[in-house]
Amino acid sequence: MTTPTTYLFVFVLSFCNLFVFRKIAKRIGLVDKPNARKLHQGVIPLVGGISILVTLVVSFLLFMPITENLLLFLACSTILVVVGALDDYYDISFKSRLVIQAGISLVMIYIGDHSLGNLGFLMGSETIKLSPLASAIVTVLAVIGAINAFNMVDGIDGLLGGLASVTFGALGLVFYATGNEYLATLCLMIVTAMVPYIMLNLGFPLGKRFKVFMGDAGSVFIGFAVVWMLIRGSQEANVYAFKPVTALWLIAIPLMDMATIMIRRIRKGHSPFKPDREHLHHICQRIGLSSAMSLVVICSLAAIMAAIGLWAEINAVRESVMFISFLCVFGVYFFVISYIWRIVALIRKMLGINKSETNRFETAEISTDK
Repeated sequence: MTTPTTYLFVFVLSFCNLFVFRKIAKRIGLVDKPNARKLHQGVIPLVGGISILVTLVVSFLLFMPITENLLLFLACSTILVVVGALDDYYDISFKSRLVIQAGISLVMIYIGDHSLGNLGFLMGSETIKLSPLASAIVTVLAVIGAINAFNMVDGIDGLLGGLASVTFGALGLVFYATGNEYLATLCLMIVTAMVPYIMLNLGFPLGKRFKVFMGDAGSVFIGFAVVWMLIRGSQEANVYAFKPVTALWLIAIPLMDMATIMIRRIRKGHSPFKPDREHLHHICQRIGLSSAMSLVVICSLAAIMAAIGLWAEINAVRESVMFISFLCVFGVYFFVISYIWRIVALIRKMLGINKSETNRFETAEISTDK
């Protein structure tokens, strides 16, 4: 189906597209400008998502068997990326974006026949099967949730690409292990297309001059692609690769970060979609980690979560056990994030770190594209 040359083509095309689109973006003003929350230097082209999608459309049509499912996926992705690009340029209201995302979800459900109807044996010995209406509602919420989970983590250089690579890499492995080379190849091609973006986003090897950001177009595409693959791999008999609960572990960090932030915002009486600086990557930097170290720590945590999910899948651990374990991990995560400053103060006191260093850590500048 594919050869190493295919992946080389995807990599080179993605690299070339980034340079083409970044030049166009600067000319038309599709750029991210520094402000009170965005502390990067200079204007940065928001073309990562557009470049990745164009690369994948060309590559899939050239190298992959053309199916109705693939065409539907590309059509839905294109609509979301176009809307995301318009949002990057005009700042569309979140309500309008939610309506469009819900509409795409319904297209996926009723035209593609991809939905979350079987939640598995989460509560014990009986599988939880949803009615058609409940399945549609849960699927719409899952799509919107995944899209916004990946959108919210896009806050420091390399993080969105790194977390997405962990998830798609894990999906590729489990698809390949269960004999579905087609979906495995799609996942690995997505990872390959993202690598040039990650390199330029981190300033490697050409420096900060050629820096690009993913933009909402990119984070929306990644979130949609992830939930599409998770639904196909956990719900459809002809491509079944893993249990529904395993999907939670494959996107654990973005999912827990989004849920924690939304709960905390609602408890404060704020909109769950109101931007702030309380995400995991912000906290990592405010306790003294550099952007690079925060990236390594968060992606490592995501890889550990995904590895646990795959290990449980391979060893046939009961779904109820894995679900309860996930809830426990989320509970610990929520507690730690909620009391992070007390915990940090206690650790610093135990380690003898003085107050001046504490203040320096908490006021450190954070370079972010969100």
